Amino acid sequence: LCPAPCEASCVLGINQPAVTIKQIEVSTIDEAFENGWVAPHAPERLTGQTMAVVGSGPAGLAAAQQLTRAGHTVAVYERDDKVGGLLRYGIPDFKMEKDHLERRLEQMRAEGTRFRTGIEVGRDVSWDQLRRRYDAVIIATGATVPRDLPIPGRELQGVHFAMEYLTQANRVVAGETVPDQSDARGKHVVILGGGGTGADCIGTAPRQQAASVTTLAIGKRPPSERAPHQPWPTFPTLFEMASAHEEGGERTYLASTVEFVGENGVLKALKVAETEFVDGKRVPKAGTEREIPADLVFLSLGFTGPEPAGITEQVKAEFDSRGNDGRDGYYMTNTEGVFVAGDAGRGQSLIVWAIAEGRACAAAVDQWLTGSTRLPAPVAPTDRAISVLPQ
Repeated sequence: LCPAPCEASCVLGINQPAVTIKQIEVSTIDEAFENGWVAPHAPERLTGQTMAVVGSGPAGLAAAQQLTRAGHTVAVYERDDKVGGLLRYGIPDFKMEKDHLERRLEQMRAEGTRFRTGIEVGRDVSWDQLRRRYDAVIIATGATVPRDLPIPGRELQGVHFAMEYLTQANRVVAGETVPDQSDARGKHVVILGGGGTGADCIGTAPRQQAASVTTLAIGKRPPSERAPHQPWPTFPTLFEMASAHEEGGERTYLASTVEFVGENGVLKALKVAETEFVDGKRVPKAGTEREIPADLVFLSLGFTGPEPAGITEQVKAEFDSRGNDGRDGYYMTNTEGVFVAGDAGRGQSLIVWAIAEGRACAAAVDQWLTGSTRLPAPVAPTDRAISVLPQ
């Protein structure tokens, strides 16, 4: 699932295709699991200290595994019925089979990490209860509040957030029954937003036998080669063809959605216009409006931050100017003993960043509990690389 930014800085990439670093690493770990070389690392002794990790996405799992290996007793709380968060319900199986997740969870259970599913912290159990019960608490709930598009017709039946659609589809693929599922069979599907979540919708809708799939992006089509202002070894913004794009569908750039058009409360079309730039802002160009058929529209416009879920009232934690859970340079909120890792603290980002932050947050928690540094801290919340936390 990593977009392989390392390959963009490969020295061969200066004048020829880079080394396929990501595929090499994937092949290595796959072979290691297949041959039984990946074993649990249970702690030699327990510290007697306990902690709760709220959220079982990549940040929460990374933090929990490190802290368990350090000898602490760790319980991971997940509001869904299964562990994995975004990895389980946000990523389609054609992009990542769930056995990759299950084999890691099996290792974590063997090491001693405990999982509490079907429990929503802030509703089923309060943050105050967790703080009283555990020596430390890590908030790793992700940035799950989707960005909306408040234009005329938003209330029509057929307009959905992309992640809701993907979650339903993942549950069905897993053999679950989903009432009132948003099924794309025989329908004209339009996806607003050209990121990774949108690409996942592009791959899912045809598998449900959609009549057509169209992606609308408000901005310009990215270049196919490095722009001068993004020289090697920086990570360039390039036009990408994910596997889902190769399977079909239409991609349109410089397209601004003006209105959701419906009949009797049901979506039937989208009114779109060309995008023009006025004073640095992207706005619909007058006189270019047209309608395209649409039975289902999925909003894939990013996320605005984590769900409050009682954090402000019960933890007394503040949110920063970007709507994320506020924290200091060592991942702690302004409530002592409560930490934040992953998208909940940095905003919507990559899974690899979530894993790195989860591991670094675990190091900060371990030092706060024991007074010594025993775990690696690969990154700081400010994105500055650090090797160890100060004593």
